[in-house]
Amino acid sequence: MDIKLTITEEYQNLRVDHLISKSYDLVSRSHAASLVKTGKILVSNRKVKPGYKVKLGERITGSVENRKEVDVLPQKIDLDIIFEDQYIIVINKPANLVIHPGAGNPSGTLVNALLHHDPKIMNAGYNKARAGIVHRLDKNTSGVLVVAKKLSALEFLKNEFKQRRVAKKYFALVKGVIKEDTGRITLPIGRHPQKRTIMATKGENLRYAETLWLVKQRYKETTLIEAVLKTGRTHQIRVHLYAIGHPLAGEKVYQFRRYRKKKSSFPRQMLHSAFLGFSHPFSGRPVSFSAPLPADFKMVIDRLNKDQLGSAIGNSI
Repeated sequence: MDIKLTITEEYQNLRVDHLISKSYDLVSRSHAASLVKTGKILVSNRKVKPGYKVKLGERITGSVENRKEVDVLPQKIDLDIIFEDQYIIVINKPANLVIHPGAGNPSGTLVNALLHHDPKIMNAGYNKARAGIVHRLDKNTSGVLVVAKKLSALEFLKNEFKQRRVAKKYFALVKGVIKEDTGRITLPIGRHPQKRTIMATKGENLRYAETLWLVKQRYKETTLIEAVLKTGRTHQIRVHLYAIGHPLAGEKVYQFRRYRKKKSSFPRQMLHSAFLGFSHPFSGRPVSFSAPLPADFKMVIDRLNKDQLGSAIGNSI
């Protein structure tokens, strides 16, 4: 596989190994670092260190030996299909379903289910393990997710997400009572400087991130909000809410230290993708899809309503 990248404003100042792994699904960050270190990948025809921060206009070139792809087998797993045509399939993803196979999750994923539902989805991508996957929801996040059924649809929708032309709304139950009715978080997000598997708002290689939120209902110790993503950074809502002192109820990672090892009274991180709007990859016409709160989320809300009558706010972003 050939590596050919020209650095645009969006990617300048990123580490070269991070940029390569971000741009090519089959190349892990450690593998990218090794290729850069040995000179198999060059920046503007010169050898650099893996931690080199790329500059606007530079060219990254090189090649990667094609590695054997993980054998992804179709599996009969029930799917809650909101919409489907020959270009896309829109899923109401349940909590506890991983999007695609990876370390620790070789099977039982959404991709395995999709390949059983329609084997042709295998052709909607360059990596069988991520066939059709346009965007992701965390394992414990439920709700609307769009999948491409053709390569042309995948490329179109990925670009729509990249250009921030996709409308995304979530319901989130957070710890603490938020006093303001609405707010906006613009803290940048990047990899945690020590814990590389999680994200943070401080450190190197931070990228702009924006989340709008609106209070829907207040309870004694929690607040139900509607969150709108203006950007799509990894773990954005979880990181942003933790950063302002209101982590998700049921959250284990982005949580105050004193609560991380305690047993939670919530079934999972209380985050649900409620709405997704985008242009259809064939017609170009705007389409939108929504998913109601799942049973476990509704059960929590019902319990909170019984404990205390919340103060409803009937606005929307």
